[in-house]
Amino acid sequence: MAGIYIHIPFCRQTCFYCNFHFSTSLKYKNDLVEAIMKEIDLRKEHWQNYVFDTVYFGGGTPSILPVQDIEKILNKLIQTFNIQTKEITIEANPDDLSNTKIKHYKNLGINRLSIGVQSFFDEDLKALNRSHNGLQAEKAIKNSQDIGIDNITIDLIYGIPGLTNDKLISNIQNVLDFKIPHVSAYALTIEQKTVLEYKIKNNQFPKVSDEQSAEQFTILRQRLIDNNFLHYEISNFGLKNYLSEHNTSYWKNTPYLGLGPSAHSYNGKIRSWNISNNAIYIKRINDEKNYFEYENLTLTDIYNELIMTGLRTMWGIDLSQIERLGNQYFDYLQKKSNQYISENKLFIKDHHLIAKPDYLFLIEGIISDLFYV
Repeated sequence: MAGIYIHIPFCRQTCFYCNFHFSTSLKYKNDLVEAIMKEIDLRKEHWQNYVFDTVYFGGGTPSILPVQDIEKILNKLIQTFNIQTKEITIEANPDDLSNTKIKHYKNLGINRLSIGVQSFFDEDLKALNRSHNGLQAEKAIKNSQDIGIDNITIDLIYGIPGLTNDKLISNIQNVLDFKIPHVSAYALTIEQKTVLEYKIKNNQFPKVSDEQSAEQFTILRQRLIDNNFLHYEISNFGLKNYLSEHNTSYWKNTPYLGLGPSAHSYNGKIRSWNISNNAIYIKRINDEKNYFEYENLTLTDIYNELIMTGLRTMWGIDLSQIERLGNQYFDYLQKKSNQYISENKLFIKDHHLIAKPDYLFLIEGIISDLFYV
């Protein structure tokens, strides 16, 4: 099985913390949709033998597009590839989710909504320069459920200056009260070349506290676990049967095809990434010139990939996959991981190397130390 990701690089406005590829201008919207349709044809030869069971519209803000454009892309995918979807997700901003649009999504077979809530408090949303307010977030969730889409995930951000622990707990309580079955929770992070980085450097935004983020991660994690959520990846929590099929395929090294500017693809041996410029992507697609770069993965690349993705999850690293790469990698991992096992930060169960839940917030440091260099 494999997944398909479609990157829609348009947003209504710039969120201060975001470093994804996007544009607030819709100038190339129609040309971009047509270019994605053409890219589907260009990709057919190399991906025709795969069965795709997940489709994910991400961005950017895919919900900014008219439903007709989403329908065109979906129909083209179905006509071109072997699509046997159990999950079709679209990312949406609350202010885009009118009842009419939600009904159209449902009629198209979209059965999962990823709603960018971030916080239910207006002061937090204004601080991050989000385009919606808390009431719109609540309305979007309720209307989606009333229309019959119950597989909903929302994004929450913690570690926002001014987000007290009580406010965080209130955000979590909204998740529980609305019976939202999945949450993706992220610490506010200062990414390079973002508005947030600029504002902090120029004393226009309070500094982000690592201590606050760590404390709030612990609160969020415990509250959700106490209410039957599985903490199955560093940033992701879901009730049983509501884990993200698409994102799980990334963490379990399943092949995926990425379409649109800046989208990545991976087939287990080759990784490729499309150009991150809307105008150039469109021109190169139309001219059938090279619109992506790629690398052939070495055994070391594959080993590091397995370490990076596996330790982020509750399933851990399948050690049999490391063994298949050769003794040098398996022996190296054993030697490097012994320290963390003795410190009770990692453990082995059913031939999987797994991070202790209490150390997930700091797992990036352990992962980098286990890389083969």
